[in-house]
Amino acid sequence: MCDISPFRALRPDPTFAEKVAAPPYDVLNSDEAREQAAGNPYSFLHVTKPEIDLPTNVHAYSKIVYEKAGENIRALRDQGILLREDAPCYYIYRLTMDGRTQTGLVCVSSVDDYEQGIIKKHEFTRPEKEQDRINHIAISGAQTGNVFLAYPQVADMDALVDTWMAAHAPAYDFTAADGIGHAVWVVNEQEVVNTITSIFSEQVPFTYIADGHHRAASAAKVRAALPEEERAAASHFLTTLFPADQLRIMDYNRLVCDLNGYSVESFISALASDFKVSNHSEAVKPAYLHQFGMYLAGHWYLLESKEGTFTTDPIGVLDVSILSDNVLDKLLGIKDQRTDKRIDFVGGIRGLTELERRVDSGEMAVAFSLHPVTIQQLFDIADSGNVMPPKSTWFEPKLRDGLLTHLIRE
Repeated sequence: MCDISPFRALRPDPTFAEKVAAPPYDVLNSDEAREQAAGNPYSFLHVTKPEIDLPTNVHAYSKIVYEKAGENIRALRDQGILLREDAPCYYIYRLTMDGRTQTGLVCVSSVDDYEQGIIKKHEFTRPEKEQDRINHIAISGAQTGNVFLAYPQVADMDALVDTWMAAHAPAYDFTAADGIGHAVWVVNEQEVVNTITSIFSEQVPFTYIADGHHRAASAAKVRAALPEEERAAASHFLTTLFPADQLRIMDYNRLVCDLNGYSVESFISALASDFKVSNHSEAVKPAYLHQFGMYLAGHWYLLESKEGTFTTDPIGVLDVSILSDNVLDKLLGIKDQRTDKRIDFVGGIRGLTELERRVDSGEMAVAFSLHPVTIQQLFDIADSGNVMPPKSTWFEPKLRDGLLTHLIRE
């Protein structure tokens, strides 16, 4: 059963919460972060993307960048912008997007649970991104990135959350510039805290990583690298747990920078052995599983899988697997999507115009749009002990960084 705990969050003074709150570090590049944080010294991007405060020729993975993250956290604390909770608490975090809400529990989850498979994975990680998070946590002394976990719905937990929100005012409640609403309640009554801990230890046998594989893996490796006397503080890592019935998965699309020696015409011809290929005058957002959009040389195409291009096992039936096996590997020579520099991934929240932009610019040669993975597919794969191809799921809306941070040392 799941081992979760309350924690003493480092969080903003309510006056500054909206200014501090920032998009997750991994949805913005350095230039986008620099632009978004301009004129806002309180933005948590100064912590999660601290290269924005250094000369542009400094590599984002340089040690000085991680040291700057720690320096910026200390500065926000010294100014009274960020405050440490007096006692361990749980936190309820409600997200609202397009009139739809999802409500999760912010806590710290056990590294032991992660290592023992009670927290289930469905993706491998990319080594350079994992090392980035290891360095950020170890040098800054803070877990600033939240690991997004899903669990099968529990009626007792749903009722407790609803009751608490109805009886208490939120500590934060604002709508960000992107239109997404963020509200956070502090759960600080010891009896309720104990009840939450008991619900998860008695009724939730497993949780599933929805988003944040790199953050979870990095937290475990940071603990392992610490001297024995320092490991206790790093024995848990920052998580938010959402009931699965509230979650929405969006498409996670692919771009490749070349055609592996094919011409446009020969590539389309090669695709025809495994897909029915048809021209489309508009951007293709697949309506069903086993359909794909392809943007190539200024034109959109609909690809529909033929019989024999997939199997019925939990991995083989995934559209990301079909694309990987029959296009990325077979035709484009991409054997390992985690490490191959020729491929990139774009979350569906950016829209299909982002795929067009990057191909039209000449940066990429071809883009593929996919139908989203379902939450049941994610659970089935994690339960089977298998993993999806990397970057298979994109969840929206996303938690904001900076509202709740877990310190592993003062």
